[in-house]
Amino acid sequence: MAAAPAGRAHELTRRLGVGDAVVIGLGAMLGAGVFAAFAPAARAAGAWLPAGLAVAAIVAACNATSTARLAARHPSSGGVYVYGRERLGPFWGYLAGWTFVVGKTASCAAMALTFAAYAVPDHQLLAAVTAVLALTALNWRGVHKSAQVTRVIVAVVLGVLVAVVAAGAVATPPSVGLLTPADPFPALGVLEAGGLLFFAFAGYARVATLGEEVRDPAHTIPRAVRTALLVVLVVYAAVGVTALGVLGPERLADATAPLAEVVTAAGAGWLAPVVRVGAALAALGSLLALILGVSRTSFAMARDRYLPAALDAVHPRHHVPHRAELAVGLVVATLAATVDLRGAIGFSSFGVLLYYAIANAAALTLTRAQARPARVVPVVGLAGCLLLAAALPTASVVAGVIVVAIGAASYVRVSARRGRRL
Repeated sequence: MAAAPAGRAHELTRRLGVGDAVVIGLGAMLGAGVFAAFAPAARAAGAWLPAGLAVAAIVAACNATSTARLAARHPSSGGVYVYGRERLGPFWGYLAGWTFVVGKTASCAAMALTFAAYAVPDHQLLAAVTAVLALTALNWRGVHKSAQVTRVIVAVVLGVLVAVVAAGAVATPPSVGLLTPADPFPALGVLEAGGLLFFAFAGYARVATLGEEVRDPAHTIPRAVRTALLVVLVVYAAVGVTALGVLGPERLADATAPLAEVVTAAGAGWLAPVVRVGAALAALGSLLALILGVSRTSFAMARDRYLPAALDAVHPRHHVPHRAELAVGLVVATLAATVDLRGAIGFSSFGVLLYYAIANAAALTLTRAQARPARVVPVVGLAGCLLLAAALPTASVVAGVIVVAIGAASYVRVSARRGRRL
C-alpha cells in the first residue's frame, strides 16, 4: 500500500514542545477543582484531609507513569482509547474512550457552570453557554493558540494560589484545624476524599490525548506529564493544608467558596475578589483543556467508527478535528444550559478512574524493551483506581455503572453489525 501523502486531511500537525505540553497539563489540573474540591473532601475525611490528598497523589503518580510510557510508545491522538485498543483489545480501548468522553463532557459543563457562578452569578446560564462557545471557537483556531492562552491563565491562577497560601501562613490564630492525635482515622472517608480529590489531578491525560500534536513524543510526553504532576502536587498540598489550618475541617466542609473564605478568615478579606477572579479563570482554563481532550478522543473514536464518521475530519487550514470540537462544544453548551451538574465531580471521577484503570492494565502488557515501568506501578495504579471508584458516593457509582453498561451494550451492537457486513 502506498504511503499517505504528507499533510493529508486526516493528519494533525506536531507543533507542541515540552513547555506547551506542560502548560496544557497544568491548565487542566490547576482548574476549578482546587477552588472547590477541598470542601467535599473535608466533609468525607475531616481533619484527615491530607491523607486523602496523599492517596489521590499516589494513584495519580502511578497513572501518570503508566500513561506516559504508553503515550511514548503509541503517540496517537486518543490517549487510553488507543492504548487499550492496541494493548488489550478493541473492547477495552472502546470502553476507555467511552468513559473518558462521557465523564469529561460532564466535567466540561461543570467547569462552565463554575466559571459562571464566580464571574457572573446573576446570569449563570447565559455566561456558561457563552464561555463554552467562545472556547470552542478558540480551539477551532488551532491547538497552539489554545496553549498560548492557557499559559496566561496558569500564570494568573498560580499567583492567586500563592497569595492564598501566604495569607494563611500569617493568619492569627494559625493552624486551628490541623490533625490532633484524638482524631480517629476514617478509612472509608479518606478513600472517598481521595476519589474526589483525584478529579483535580486528572488533567495530565490531556497531554497524552495530544499525542499526534507534540514534537518528539517519546521525550516530550513523559517529561511533560512528570513536570506538570509534580508542580500540581506541591501546590495542592500547600493549599489544602492552608485551608484546613485556617478554617478547620467543619467550616471547610461547609464552605461554598473555600479559598475566598480562607483569605477572609486570615484577615485578608481584600483578597477575596481576587480569589474569585482566579477561580473563574481557573474554570476557563480547565474548560479549555477539557474541550481539547474530549474532542481529540471523540475524533479518534470516530476514526475507528465507534462514533459517527462525520466527526472524523481535520480542518484543512487549522489542522484541528473541527467537527469533533464543534460537536463537543454544542453538547456541553446544551448540558450547561439545561442540567444541574452539582454532582458531576463524583460522576466524572468514577469515569476517569475506570479510564486510568484500563491504562494501568495496558501498561502491564509492556515489555522491558518497551520501557515498561516497574511492575508495582501499574499494579498499584490499577488497584487504587478501582478502590477509589468504589469508595465514591453511592449515587455517583450507580450512575457510572449504568453509563458503562450502556456503552458496553453499544459496543456489542456495533460489533454485531460489523460482523454481519463482514
